[in-house]
Amino acid sequence: MKKKMLSVLLAAAMTMSLIGCGSTADTATDTTETTDATDAATDATDAADDSAEATDAAADSDKTYTVGICQLVQHEALDAATEGFKTALTDKLGDKVTFDEQNAAGDAPTCSTICTTFVTNNYDLILGNATAALQAAVAATDTIPVLGTSITDYGTALGVDNWTGTTGKNISGTTDLAPLDGQADCIAELFPDAKNVGILYCSSEPNSIYQSTTIKGYLEDKGYTVTEYTFSDSNDVAAVTQSACDNSDLIYIPTDNTAASCTEAINNVADPAGVPIFAGEEGIAKGCGVATLSISYYDLGYKTGEMAYDILVNGADISTMEVQSAPNFTKEYIKDRADKLGVTVPDGYTEITAE
Repeated sequence: MKKKMLSVLLAAAMTMSLIGCGSTADTATDTTETTDATDAATDATDAADDSAEATDAAADSDKTYTVGICQLVQHEALDAATEGFKTALTDKLGDKVTFDEQNAAGDAPTCSTICTTFVTNNYDLILGNATAALQAAVAATDTIPVLGTSITDYGTALGVDNWTGTTGKNISGTTDLAPLDGQADCIAELFPDAKNVGILYCSSEPNSIYQSTTIKGYLEDKGYTVTEYTFSDSNDVAAVTQSACDNSDLIYIPTDNTAASCTEAINNVADPAGVPIFAGEEGIAKGCGVATLSISYYDLGYKTGEMAYDILVNGADISTMEVQSAPNFTKEYIKDRADKLGVTVPDGYTEITAE
């Protein structure tokens, strides 16, 4: 009887054990199935994300861009900067970029009208070529990216004290400022016997005021007596140039847009007077000068175009992009004028041709 009872108990125990094992196996199976389902769902989500990214990439590859270009006035330097800018973007984007290129003919209010139209048309980016054009673009929008080129000093142009190189806004670009201390050094080596230097520029251009103030200090440190001669617009260029020639041994003209568009009028006065001109950039030097320490405005514009591509295509944050300088500066001279005026040009200057 005891043996029979023991057998019954053992059988019951084994049955319970098998039930327990069956429950564990079922749980493991359920867990595995749940995990597999989760993994499958995750894979499906990832696949959907990849598909969406591929679609976005395909859409981006077909995206086209419209860029507005506001150029203050037509002259060699600004024309070259605009051409370099367009070439850089066309090199990278081909026919996916189109340009609305407008020239304000030297009139700042016209710059404002042009840039307002660009904003109304919701262009992808605006280029302001020269200070007044940049200022007009900045006033017209605080959302569309604005790049400047042929800008001497962004702190002055934008009214920013303690300029650090970035704006923190929708603005960046390139500067055409050649080292003014280097220009003063060139003047000293070309005209060591001169006493009086006249600085000739347009009083309505902030960039010219900045250059004049800065280089005046460098020239005075070298022993020159420096006097500023300013004109308000192209109408009084000839008269002011005559006054400068009457009272100066040589004239310095900064990267002034009004002067650059009036080099023929300036040369018609300075050449008969026999007064040499040292220019802040190559275009002015070709028009009426003897020599310059200058940059390539085409290269400057090209660099600006590369910045535009980085903003439009790569999503670069313009607010943190540092304003870029020209990569190279070159000492240049016009041989015919130097010979006529008896200016001895030392080694290290590259000959360029007058216009």
